[in-house]
Amino acid sequence: MYGVNENAGLMLPVVFPVVAGVLILLTNGFGKERKKMLAVVLGTLFLETALVMYALVTGGSVNLWQMTDSICLAFGVDHVSRLFAGLTAGVWLLAGIYSVSYMKHEHEEYGFFGFYLIVLGVLIGLDFSKNLITMYVFYELMTLTSLPLVLHERTKEAVMAGLKYLFYSVAGAFLALFGIFVLVQICGNQTFTPGGVIVRLANGGMISVERTMVSSVYFREGLFLAAVFCIFVGFGAKAGMFPLHGWLPTAHPVAPAPASAVLSGVITKSGVLAILRVAYFVVGPDVLRGTWVQQGWICLAVMTVFMGSMLAYKEPVLKKRLAYSTVSQVSYVLFGLGMMQYSAFVGALSHIVFHSLIKNALFLCAGAIIVKTGKTRVEELTGLGVKMPMLLGCYTVVSLGLIGIPPTSGFVSKWYLATGALASGAGIWTWLGPAVLLVSALLTAGYLLPLTIQGFFPGADYVESGKSEPSVWMLLPIGILTMGTLLLGCFPGPLLDMLNSIAANVWM
Repeated sequence: MYGVNENAGLMLPVVFPVVAGVLILLTNGFGKERKKMLAVVLGTLFLETALVMYALVTGGSVNLWQMTDSICLAFGVDHVSRLFAGLTAGVWLLAGIYSVSYMKHEHEEYGFFGFYLIVLGVLIGLDFSKNLITMYVFYELMTLTSLPLVLHERTKEAVMAGLKYLFYSVAGAFLALFGIFVLVQICGNQTFTPGGVIVRLANGGMISVERTMVSSVYFREGLFLAAVFCIFVGFGAKAGMFPLHGWLPTAHPVAPAPASAVLSGVITKSGVLAILRVAYFVVGPDVLRGTWVQQGWICLAVMTVFMGSMLAYKEPVLKKRLAYSTVSQVSYVLFGLGMMQYSAFVGALSHIVFHSLIKNALFLCAGAIIVKTGKTRVEELTGLGVKMPMLLGCYTVVSLGLIGIPPTSGFVSKWYLATGALASGAGIWTWLGPAVLLVSALLTAGYLLPLTIQGFFPGADYVESGKSEPSVWMLLPIGILTMGTLLLGCFPGPLLDMLNSIAANVWM
């Protein structure tokens, strides 16, 4: 049964890139005419960005399909949708522009571009999801449609990495599905609501859920908390949280650089989005604060932050080093969300944006280095700054951002995370969390800056072989992401105002 469409235009940015991607796949990239295919790809990306921006401005919602009271596909725009959808569209456009030059070196690039557009539409559908069921449907679709990006090389290593990505993602999603079954039973077909819909935890091991203005439903606290924890661990797989983080360092090195960039900078954030929606828009922070679920969540996030940084520090392969870095950095966000504190929440949201810009730039830099030099290990890149000063300059700036050095944007988010944790009153995590973040920042400097140092200061015995910068198609997106890292660090006010409005709705 179809519901009443309040704003059917919301479906355009979901459907449009999917249709364009399927068309490219069915026609083999328009008969493998590269110029025509690239014109369609870039046109689709630019128009999609415009459609997303229009949807974010007009807002509204649409009930697309309803089978029962608890199974409904519905879409809507709120402040969280605006943050994630705007970020997704912008980053996808920049990585797509970069791909024009990069994918010339890959076989059957029409397959990459086709699925690249399809995943974009699915991600926008995920961002616009209005309830748990819709979010879960698009979460699973995202896994299935992004798998070909990992498998693109079709080597044995790529196939094994793709299978690992699929196994971890589906296993995590099924674990989350158990929790969703319980929450849907408790809450019914619940639309995402700032602050959650659970009223309180009552004495006697029962929880109270207000379904209407005049009636409440009671359920066992133990089952409820176990279900929520399963959701956090399950969706944490996509975010790279321990113990389901293993797919990241396997999938990133074998995927094309633009695919690695969006996997790290955007798709990992889908796990964050799912956890954010459940914790703050279904259950509510007041319900989880002080429970074993919060303690377990923070513990896993802090462990992941430290573990990912240590593994990145020891890893010699550049793309794999960046993948371990993602494992660590995305758990900064999960740590901030888990503190259930206003400033830490704002810090987590800001780190979503800043990490996406920075990590996309780093992976695009890594791809450009591989294309120009054919080298993948950090120790092989001595003198890189002499050959490619602009590229390594951009790499250095965004590296400082990931470390958290002012005036880059990474300093802003980490400041909010640390001060929020110190003000949270969350027991041992009040001081241990910021301490681990500081250690992680030092390790981040240890695994990112050696490339800069040996690149710009190769030593007296280095023989210069002339400059050889990547093409403008590669440098332009990297430069824009680098400028974004600097500007948002120097002028974070407008973004922080938006993030504070999200936080105010949750804590109202």
